Amino acid sequence: MTGSPIPRLTHIAYEQFVADVLAIAAAIAADDWAPDFIVGIGRGGLVPGAYLSHRTGIPMLSVDYSSKVAGFADELLVKLARMSVAGQRILFVDDINDSGATLADLRRSILDHGAVAEHQRFAVLINNCRSCAVVEYSSRAIDRAVDKDWFVFPWEAVAPNAALVEEALSVPERLA
Repeated sequence: MTGSPIPRLTHIAYEQFVADVLAIAAAIAADDWAPDFIVGIGRGGLVPGAYLSHRTGIPMLSVDYSSKVAGFADELLVKLARMSVAGQRILFVDDINDSGATLADLRRSILDHGAVAEHQRFAVLINNCRSCAVVEYSSRAIDRAVDKDWFVFPWEAVAPNAALVEEALSVPERLA
């Protein structure tokens, strides 16, 4: 993407990440709706999902939805949909609800497999208020019309800066 401005990388401190997880755990505890399972959405939701699982004692599962490998997550989504039909509540966790494409696609996909809408909810550390997807729990909100930073979570901080910039520039509408 020649000519594109270099995005500003904003590293999220580990302490902020933990505070975000604790805020989501508190919101879940204060709600009448309690999940039976936490599902970390691969890749970005795996670490927050694991931390939230440890904090709440709610068992965690995972689904690799971001790899874009055709059909890879389908069997897991069918199983999650069946669990939902059986009355089990599922909380999907991701790091950020940015454009909303991943969360909206995942929600639609699991509903297409027969899941009960009331038995699924979504939580993110950072929620873009302009996203096309709605989340029930978040720790912090941003407005992508104003905030163009590319957030680097603690588990991503080991990646080379060039890789982080490349990833940020791969979805220019988030930063434009």
